[in-house]
Amino acid sequence: MVHSKNEADRIKLFNLGIIERNPAEHEFHQAVQEFTGSVMPYVMANAKYDDGHILQRMTEPDRIVIFRVCWEDDKGHIHCNRAWRVQFNNAIGPYKGGLRFHPNVTQSVLKFLAFEQVYKNALTGLPMGGGKGGSDFDPKGKSDREIMRFCQSLMIELSNHIGEDTDIPAGDIGVGGREISYLFGQYKRLKNRFVGTLTGKGLSYGGSLIRTEATGYGVVYFTQHMLNMRNEKLAGKTTLISGAGNVAIFCAEKLTSEGAKVMTLSDSSGFIYDPDGIDHQKLAFLKELKFVKRQRLSEYTQKYSQATYYQGKRPWMIKADLAFPCATQNELELEDAKALVNNGIQLIAEGANMPCSLEAVQYFQEKSILFAPAKAANAGGVAVSGLEQTQNSLRLPWTREEVDSRLQHIMAHIHQQCVEYGAKDDATDYVKGANIAGFVKVADAMLAYGIG
Repeated sequence: MVHSKNEADRIKLFNLGIIERNPAEHEFHQAVQEFTGSVMPYVMANAKYDDGHILQRMTEPDRIVIFRVCWEDDKGHIHCNRAWRVQFNNAIGPYKGGLRFHPNVTQSVLKFLAFEQVYKNALTGLPMGGGKGGSDFDPKGKSDREIMRFCQSLMIELSNHIGEDTDIPAGDIGVGGREISYLFGQYKRLKNRFVGTLTGKGLSYGGSLIRTEATGYGVVYFTQHMLNMRNEKLAGKTTLISGAGNVAIFCAEKLTSEGAKVMTLSDSSGFIYDPDGIDHQKLAFLKELKFVKRQRLSEYTQKYSQATYYQGKRPWMIKADLAFPCATQNELELEDAKALVNNGIQLIAEGANMPCSLEAVQYFQEKSILFAPAKAANAGGVAVSGLEQTQNSLRLPWTREEVDSRLQHIMAHIHQQCVEYGAKDDATDYVKGANIAGFVKVADAMLAYGIG
């Protein structure tokens, strides 16, 4: 992206101010820098946003709640973790965003996630603000009872700050159906209310069909629209996926259904490469392996001998047409981007939150590679969370077909907004399009409320 000297100076000064006000919050700095790079020129060209100092207001969260969570393990030992809820912006609806349990959770990570969530939620067209939360608690190696006690302890404090019209958390890394059930059960006991205060719930107590699959499916639906702009289809494309959680597995499932060949998946220890493709039968084995047995991905190669497991490596060195980083932030760096381009990659769609470094994104753009940023491509998860809220309010569940149809419509709408705001000659700058489309909706609401 080329800026005039004046634009470049404004962007640089603004980002320096973010760093000074938020020292050592590197993930948050990165998220803001990616955003301002495309939004600042638009702000400068529209006096109402510039005069209203809207970017300064947007980059400060409404509030951050920090609290301790004490819990007892199965041996009677007491542990203390730290937890946060970052309520970033509720200009267009109650705060909405996941809870993450992982040792690397920090305030910076949650601020970046919450900031991205604001504009991702705006792109869906649903009335949802942006927030995020979590704890540095590590669920790995913990018993179900230990996780239950931690979740119940966390909810004692969190319940004071959330509600169906205030803030609706969901799951994220380390927080799946088990954790949501413990959290929701404790909220219900504490408040004596059965309302849709959390999403990602089980189907028997207010959950939505397609929610588990939504982010992975949504990435594929968005990719289909990108390819349609070039009169291409998914069928026959070779693809790389990182991760082995819900997003990665269901991205693989939908790609396979559309006739693409999925050749990789990864976990924290390495990745599997199956040149024959990971078909539906193999995906069923992987779902059992990862979601039920909770075993390492390397077990796959013991059942399917044609596959190779690359210890300590990332899948970006394999030749393919399309890449879907679906694991975690900054997993795809500049050297990975160069390897992908050298191997003829055509398109990258972010399934995880900010999985590509700024340098990697800039390199893809310089090389005119189709690139779908997370706030657009992975919005399917929060979109169906929003649909779950609607079903809870109506006290009426929708069929799988109806939810999937609404998801497809939302992803098409997001793509349309990206094209509208990101049009560039005969191509689309999806980073610019997603950022400006989300910005306009939130900024207009904030200006309408006056100073606050």
